[in-house]
Amino acid sequence: MARSSIIVIGASAGGVAALRSLVAALPRTFSAPVLVVLHIGAYRSELPTLLNTAGPVPAKHAEDGETILPGHIYVAPPDRHLIVAGGRLRLLRGPKENCARPA
Repeated sequence: MARSSIIVIGASAGGVAALRSLVAALPRTFSAPVLVVLHIGAYRSELPTLLNTAGPVPAKHAEDGETILPGHIYVAPPDRHLIVAGGRLRLLRGPKENCARPA
Protein backbone atom coordinates (compact mmCIF):
# COMPACT_ATOMS: atom_id res chain seq x y z
CA MET A 1 0.00 0.00 0.00
CA ALA A 2 1.38 3.45 -0.91
CA ARG A 3 2.40 5.81 1.89
CA SER A 4 -0.27 8.27 0.84
CA SER A 5 -3.09 5.72 1.03
CA ILE A 6 -6.08 6.60 3.19
CA ILE A 7 -9.04 4.29 3.62
CA VAL A 8 -12.39 6.02 4.05
CA ILE A 9 -15.50 4.17 5.22
CA GLY A 10 -19.02 5.56 5.48
CA ALA A 11 -21.95 3.75 7.06
CA SER A 12 -25.35 4.28 8.58
CA ALA A 13 -26.05 3.45 12.21
CA GLY A 14 -26.74 -0.17 11.18
CA GLY A 15 -23.15 -0.55 9.99
CA VAL A 16 -21.54 -0.90 13.43
CA ALA A 17 -21.39 -4.72 13.28
CA ALA A 18 -19.76 -4.61 9.84
CA LEU A 19 -17.22 -2.02 11.05
CA ARG A 20 -16.35 -4.19 14.06
CA SER A 21 -15.87 -7.22 11.80
CA LEU A 22 -13.65 -5.27 9.44
CA VAL A 23 -11.50 -3.89 12.28
CA ALA A 24 -11.22 -7.35 13.83
CA ALA A 25 -9.69 -8.61 10.58
CA LEU A 26 -6.98 -5.91 10.41
CA PRO A 27 -3.47 -6.98 11.40
CA ARG A 28 -1.68 -5.13 14.20
CA THR A 29 0.83 -3.96 11.56
CA PHE A 30 -1.85 -2.33 9.35
CA SER A 31 -0.21 0.88 8.16
CA ALA A 32 -2.87 2.95 6.38
CA PRO A 33 -4.95 5.50 8.27
CA VAL A 34 -8.68 4.72 8.29
CA LEU A 35 -11.33 7.46 8.43
CA VAL A 36 -14.80 6.39 9.52
CA VAL A 37 -18.02 8.36 9.15
CA LEU A 38 -21.07 6.84 10.80
CA HIS A 39 -24.41 8.57 10.24
CA ILE A 40 -25.68 8.89 13.80
CA GLY A 41 -26.53 12.58 13.87
CA ALA A 42 -25.98 14.50 17.10
CA TYR A 43 -26.24 11.42 19.35
CA ARG A 44 -23.43 10.30 21.64
CA SER A 45 -20.94 7.98 19.92
CA GLU A 46 -19.13 5.06 21.54
CA LEU A 47 -17.79 3.89 18.20
CA PRO A 48 -14.07 4.39 19.01
CA THR A 49 -14.46 2.24 22.14
CA LEU A 50 -16.34 -0.43 20.18
CA LEU A 51 -13.64 -0.51 17.50
CA ASN A 52 -10.83 -0.58 20.06
CA THR A 53 -12.33 -3.68 21.67
CA ALA A 54 -12.83 -5.33 18.26
CA GLY A 55 -9.31 -5.17 16.85
CA PRO A 56 -5.68 -4.16 17.31
CA VAL A 57 -5.60 -0.85 15.36
CA PRO A 58 -6.21 2.10 17.72
CA ALA A 59 -9.41 4.10 17.15
CA LYS A 60 -10.40 7.54 18.43
CA HIS A 61 -12.64 10.46 17.63
CA ALA A 62 -10.90 12.79 15.20
CA GLU A 63 -9.82 16.20 16.45
CA ASP A 64 -9.87 19.36 14.35
CA GLY A 65 -6.43 20.13 12.89
CA GLU A 66 -5.00 16.74 13.83
CA THR A 67 -2.27 15.26 11.63
CA ILE A 68 -3.27 11.99 9.98
CA LEU A 69 -1.03 9.19 11.22
CA PRO A 70 -0.62 5.75 9.65
CA GLY A 71 -2.07 2.79 11.50
CA HIS A 72 -4.81 4.74 13.25
CA ILE A 73 -8.59 4.80 12.92
CA TYR A 74 -10.21 8.24 13.08
CA VAL A 75 -13.95 8.43 13.70
CA ALA A 76 -15.99 11.53 12.87
CA PRO A 77 -17.44 12.89 16.13
CA PRO A 78 -21.22 13.25 16.36
CA ASP A 79 -22.76 16.07 14.32
CA ARG A 80 -19.49 17.00 12.55
CA HIS A 81 -18.36 16.42 8.99
CA LEU A 82 -14.86 14.92 8.71
CA ILE A 83 -12.75 16.54 5.99
CA VAL A 84 -9.13 16.00 4.92
CA ALA A 85 -7.31 19.23 4.05
CA GLY A 86 -3.56 19.66 3.70
CA GLY A 87 -2.79 16.34 5.35
CA ARG A 88 -4.82 17.23 8.44
CA LEU A 89 -8.27 16.35 9.70
CA ARG A 90 -10.88 19.10 9.80
CA LEU A 91 -14.18 18.92 11.64
CA LEU A 92 -16.95 21.10 10.26
CA ARG A 93 -20.56 21.70 11.13
CA GLY A 94 -21.61 22.54 7.57
CA PRO A 95 -24.97 21.73 6.00
CA LYS A 96 -26.27 18.20 6.33
CA GLU A 97 -25.66 15.96 3.32
CA ASN A 98 -28.61 13.69 2.51
CA CYS A 99 -30.10 14.55 5.91
CA ALA A 100 -26.93 13.51 7.78
CA ARG A 101 -24.03 15.09 9.59
CA PRO A 102 -21.43 13.63 9.67
CA ALA A 103 -21.29 12.78 6.00
